[in-house]
Amino acid sequence: MSVLTVENVTHGFGARGILENASFRLLKGEHVGLIGANGEGKSTFLNIITGQLAPDEGKIEWSNRATVGYLDQHSVLSKGKTIREALREAFTGMFALEAEMLEIYDKMGDATPSELDKMMEDVGEIQELLEHNGFYTIDAKISEIANGLGLGAIGLDKDVADLSGGQRTKVLLTKLLLQNPTILILDEPTNYLDVEHIEWLKTYLKNYENSFILVSHDIPFLNEVVNVIYHVENTMLTRYTGNYEQFQQLHSIKKSQEQRAYERQQQEIDRLEDFVARNKARVATRGMANSRQKQLDKMEILEKPREKPKPSFKFNEARTPSRHIVTAKNLVLGYDEPLTKPVELLLERGQKVAIRGVNGLGKTTLLKTIMGIIPPLSGKVELGDYLFPGYFEQETGRDNHNTALEEVWNEYPGMTNFEVRAALARCGLTNDHITSKMMVLSGGENAKVRLCKLMLREVNWLVLDEPTNHLDVEAKAELKNALMAFKGTILLVSHEPDFYEGWVTAIWNVEDWTTKIV
Repeated sequence: MSVLTVENVTHGFGARGILENASFRLLKGEHVGLIGANGEGKSTFLNIITGQLAPDEGKIEWSNRATVGYLDQHSVLSKGKTIREALREAFTGMFALEAEMLEIYDKMGDATPSELDKMMEDVGEIQELLEHNGFYTIDAKISEIANGLGLGAIGLDKDVADLSGGQRTKVLLTKLLLQNPTILILDEPTNYLDVEHIEWLKTYLKNYENSFILVSHDIPFLNEVVNVIYHVENTMLTRYTGNYEQFQQLHSIKKSQEQRAYERQQQEIDRLEDFVARNKARVATRGMANSRQKQLDKMEILEKPREKPKPSFKFNEARTPSRHIVTAKNLVLGYDEPLTKPVELLLERGQKVAIRGVNGLGKTTLLKTIMGIIPPLSGKVELGDYLFPGYFEQETGRDNHNTALEEVWNEYPGMTNFEVRAALARCGLTNDHITSKMMVLSGGENAKVRLCKLMLREVNWLVLDEPTNHLDVEAKAELKNALMAFKGTILLVSHEPDFYEGWVTAIWNVEDWTTKIV
């Protein structure tokens, strides 16, 4: 049974085509991975099927009883509520039913016998509905999923306004899972999750009885939880049965077949055109030449398989700095209250350090404190001499009206138009991306523009806060190679051990410093 049917959807932004005659079918119980390179239209497709964006053409049809839960890259929480209050909003419909039932009970004292019979029937139906949906075990259900995603350690009575970006994502994801919709739509849910909570979510999704559509560049995660792949490439959607590994094998075969078919047709066209050119002027062979020309005219020309531009990352290295890059003594991190006990840190020239630990314990705070963006609560940070740092922030505003070209040019006005375009192209961005506003670029395209700005600067110390969030598989692999080749010092926050294990020289775990219970 199909719970979602998408037929011939076409959509674009200006002259830039995103989807063309895309069709999609979601069957009951299917676990779908929606994949594709940055900017191919994954988030656009999700916005279309959830009604946030109207397609230029095409039809979207949900089954009548489908309930849809959507976690996108830019979901937000209302301020002034505790985590518990935000999570209880998942059961708003059931609380409304309970209020209706209590109101009926209040009216029973003044009811006639016939009205009382009707009221008892209504109350019975509501009671049965509440029990069936687990209304009387709501708090236990909240605790189970909240603890699975690490919210229990934060404290459910904490105001959502005081949470980090990763913690807010956890609250939104927990709320969504508590709603238990018939279709779950998740856009990069692992971006702000810690390793242990990614494992919990993996188990949850593997055992999920309903359907879901998942966008993720975390291949090990994707591989274990999906049984259908939809691949977005060159405005087309293609369905593959199986997990990501099986998709890779089938896609490789398909690409080879398309390439061979194109080459065979080009050879045939060359042969026919050569025959026509040599024989059309001769009376004896003109008829055969005309026949070959008709063959050419009727031939459906295959399009040459298009290759997506591959990113190429390389960091420009500045002069050698002093031996000690960062020295921290009795450093206490935090804003209004301490996040850590006093810590002693030493980062030496040439070290490549990954910082790990669950969200909310101060990873981003540590980077900002070291960089001098925020002051420490106490203690002292000393930076070495001759430092040329390059800082990649985890979160940036979504209301940037600059085009990608302007974003780079504003920072490097001495460059020519050609040089800026060439630099962005090296990062895997097409002309359509380069002339698009930052606010309409996908998360991955946005990250590539910011990486481009970083690579145009001479640096000897890279400070990177979750640089792989939103990056597609190829870009992630290329960034890993660039960081391995970089001879300077690196301080990296990442929730992906697969990305940094094997090349970092040390791992700092903020869980060893925290004042909180982990």
